[in-house]
Amino acid sequence: MYEAVVRVSLKKGVLDPEAKTIQKSLERLGFDLEDLSTADEYIIDLEADSEEDARQRVDEMCERLLTNPVIHDYTVEIRAA
Repeated sequence: MYEAVVRVSLKKGVLDPEAKTIQKSLERLGFDLEDLSTADEYIIDLEADSEEDARQRVDEMCERLLTNPVIHDYTVEIRAA
């Protein structure tokens, strides 16, 4: 059993209006920020023969559904569960 943590974020240069709204609100509250961005995180439990097999399956999930390669970057962390 493996646990995969997938973090999906917008590529640099892609407009992130949610992040800009949050950043402005935090600045209004007195926090000084350089930058702020948003990301989605997916935690996936899966059976696999090996860590490499788990990573390949999660990469395929990312490429087929969880991300849009035109606008997203993603990272995958695989942990033995």
